[in-house]
Amino acid sequence: MTLTIRLALRDWDYLTPLLLGDVADRRIELRIDRVGTLVEDLAGDPAHDGAEISLSRHVQAVAGGAPGVVGVPCFLMRGFRHRCILTTRSGPRRLGDLAGARIGVTGWQDSGNTWTRAVLAEAGVGVEDAAWFAGRLTEAHPVVDRLGRFARPGRIEAMPGEEPMMQALEAGRLDAVFTPFMPEGFFRRDSPFRPVLEDFRSAEIGYFRRNGYVPGMHILALKREVATAHPWLAAALTRLFDRSLAMWLAKRRKYAETTPWILQDIATMDLELGEDWAASGIKANAPMVADFLGHAETQGLLPRRPTLAEIFPTHAP
Repeated sequence: MTLTIRLALRDWDYLTPLLLGDVADRRIELRIDRVGTLVEDLAGDPAHDGAEISLSRHVQAVAGGAPGVVGVPCFLMRGFRHRCILTTRSGPRRLGDLAGARIGVTGWQDSGNTWTRAVLAEAGVGVEDAAWFAGRLTEAHPVVDRLGRFARPGRIEAMPGEEPMMQALEAGRLDAVFTPFMPEGFFRRDSPFRPVLEDFRSAEIGYFRRNGYVPGMHILALKREVATAHPWLAAALTRLFDRSLAMWLAKRRKYAETTPWILQDIATMDLELGEDWAASGIKANAPMVADFLGHAETQGLLPRRPTLAEIFPTHAP
């Protein structure tokens, strides 16, 4: 009998083989809802059996004693963070220059921003060395609470008047902004913005050489009752995602006209990162998750440090 599973996922390009049915598991009828915003509360969501969720929010929930979902060590979103620190054309050109700066973030407890603050700390700029403001990136983004319980007057605050952060950056009211996704027009020649590190790829390759991983932000999660009723499911879904990524990359190597220079990017990726940079599983990701927990603790995000067995209960040794 086929098991129907509905997942809520971001619209990642590497999912194309999975969405087209080029990779499949005859035991599973997989229905994927492509979402722009992650499901806020998977445990209480009647529409989905599993979803792409924030690593940060998951470990916080586990540490707080509310493990309503089961984490799976299948990282659906990974990415280096040096590129995510933006400034103006006349702004700072070294991460260390952000000491004493006014920095905007799109969400304080987000996994990506946790990693980005860790990158900044590596350059000598910790949480206590800057003034932080959380807010919407542009006017097109909603006004929501992006701080939660982490607000600290005088250190970590909401953007005054809910001013869009890119507007404040251009006007000089912020010195830098952290964002995973670039605002519209960012890559135009006449854009007033740029990354603080213009050669961010070299910085990111250096980060990989030192640490051995590409930081993970989002993981696959299943409702606890679904994972308990079908103990084979997490591993089966992980294999599907891994196969979909492998097939997508193989096709990009063959059909390299996707962009004029994608073949060079893939060649650099293969040379610098090797074959297993996106590997799933506890063994491949334990060092990265341990580092994330350390950064989250240092940044005051966790009431306690959960174990791997708590974060990924069906996969931990």
